[in-house]
Amino acid sequence: MATGRFGPGFAALAAALALGACTQTASRPAAPPPGVVPGVTPSTFSMPGGSGCAGEIGRFRAVLKNDVDTGNVGQTVFTRANADLDRGSASCSSGREGEALSVLASTKSRYGYR
Repeated sequence: MATGRFGPGFAALAAALALGACTQTASRPAAPPPGVVPGVTPSTFSMPGGSGCAGEIGRFRAVLKNDVDTGNVGQTVFTRANADLDRGSASCSSGREGEALSVLASTKSRYGYR
């Protein structure tokens, strides 16, 4: 096998550098508030009550808020998801429960929730 004038080590180094250039760095989620253990839901967390679409959206907002507070979700995801939920809340307030629940389902799916 011919290795050219640079030797076999050069080819391995060049391949490693080329692959290293392909990695992407993701931004870290914001630090949780003081007194919050990263990744752990505090014992004071409770799901809000309520029924219908308002209750469902309120509970998902609480989960999102907990996830951003514990560092499990980045602030930009939290902001975008809440903007989507605002549309669902508006539909719910207008009596369009089916539309509101559809917005909720698509928001959950978009951001990896069930």
